[in-house]
Amino acid sequence: MSYVNTIFNQLLDLLPRDKFQVFIGQHKSDRYVKKLSTWNQLTALLYAQATGKESLRDIETGLSVHVQNWYHLGIKSVSKSTLSDANNRRDFHVFEELFYALLNRCKILVPEGDFKFNNPLYSIDSTTIKLCLSLFDWAKFTHLKGALKLHTLLNNRSMIPEMIIVSDGKKGDLTAAKEMSLGELVPGSIVVFDRAYIDYSWWEKLGRDKLFFVSRTKKSLNLFVVGQHNKNELEENVLADETVILGDFEAMEKHPEMELRRIEYLDKESGKIYSFLTNNFELPASQIAYIYKQRWQIELFFKWIKQNLSIKSFLGTSKNAVLSQIWIAMIYYLLLCYIKFQTKLKKSLLEFTRIVKETLMTRVNLIDLLSLAPQNVFKLQKIISPQLSFF
Repeated sequence: MSYVNTIFNQLLDLLPRDKFQVFIGQHKSDRYVKKLSTWNQLTALLYAQATGKESLRDIETGLSVHVQNWYHLGIKSVSKSTLSDANNRRDFHVFEELFYALLNRCKILVPEGDFKFNNPLYSIDSTTIKLCLSLFDWAKFTHLKGALKLHTLLNNRSMIPEMIIVSDGKKGDLTAAKEMSLGELVPGSIVVFDRAYIDYSWWEKLGRDKLFFVSRTKKSLNLFVVGQHNKNELEENVLADETVILGDFEAMEKHPEMELRRIEYLDKESGKIYSFLTNNFELPASQIAYIYKQRWQIELFFKWIKQNLSIKSFLGTSKNAVLSQIWIAMIYYLLLCYIKFQTKLKKSLLEFTRIVKETLMTRVNLIDLLSLAPQNVFKLQKIISPQLSFF
C-alpha cells in the first residue's frame, strides 16, 4: 500500500513554500531560532484555525497527541511558552506576504459559475472586532472600549478578499479605502460601497483609474439635476434616472467636470425607495440597483469568517500576536477556497470546513475525501484512525 500523507500535510503542500522562504529571509524571522521556526509557527496556528483551538494550551495538547506526524509537518516544538514568544516577537508581515502570494494562485482558478456581470465586481466595507481595552491597550476605539477593524476589498465573483487592511477601531472606513491600491484593478471593474465612502476627490480618482462605482446617496448631499439620463420609458421599479452635478459651491469649484448618475429605485419587497449614485452611464438602471444589492455579499463574508475562523478570541494580547493570527486565519480561508476552486467542489465552504476539521490528521487522499458523502466521512475516520502518541 502506498504511503499517504495526512490531510493537514496535503493542505500545507498547497502553500507557496519557496516564496515563503524568501519572505522569511527578507524579514530574518528565523534568525537565532533554535526550535520553533517560522514554518513551525505557521503550522501550529493553521492547526488551531482548522480545529478551532482557542488557547495555546489547547494547541500544545492537540499537537502532542499527534507527535508521530511532527517530522512530516515540519514541527519541532509545540511548547505554549515558545509559541507565545514567537507570536509576540516574530514580525507578522511574513504571514501577510504569504497571504498575498497564495492569493495570486487563487485568482487564477476563480470559476466563472453563474456570475451575471461581465465586469469584475468588488465590494468595500469593514467589520469591527471588539477587544478588551485593558488587555489590548494598543487597539483604542473609544475612551473605554477597544477594537480592531478589518477593512476589506472582496471579489464578489470568487468571494475571496483581495485587499485587507487591519487597523485599530479609530481608523475611518474612507481613510482605509484610500490606502488600498484600487488602481491595480482591471479597468472597467465596478466597486460598490455604502454611504460611509462618500468623497468626491476619491470618486474622481476612481474615474481616472477607469473604475466604476455604485453607492447610496445621503439626504444631505446637494445635487443639481441637469438632465434625464434615460429619455425613453423607465424600467419597472425605476422611479428616476437622472444626470446630476455637485451643488455645493466648494465642490463645484474643485470638481467642475464631475457628472454623476442618480437612480431612484422602488424595492417592491420592502416598499422602500432607494437612491443610488454611480459614474456608470451604460448599464441599465435596474442593473445598477442589483449591483448595490450584491454589496450584501461582503456582509455574508464577514459573518462567515467570524463564525468559522478563530478571529474573535486571540492567543496573545500584543499587536503582533493578534495580526499574526488574523493573517494566518485568512491564509487558511484562502487554502479552503483554493481547493474548492481547483477541485470544482460542489459542497459548501462550511461543509468542507467541517470535514477538514474532523479528518485533519487522517491519512487519506484529499481528492478521495472530497468525493465522499458527509455521513461516510465519519465511517472513514473509524476505519483509518491515526495512531495516537501521548506525551
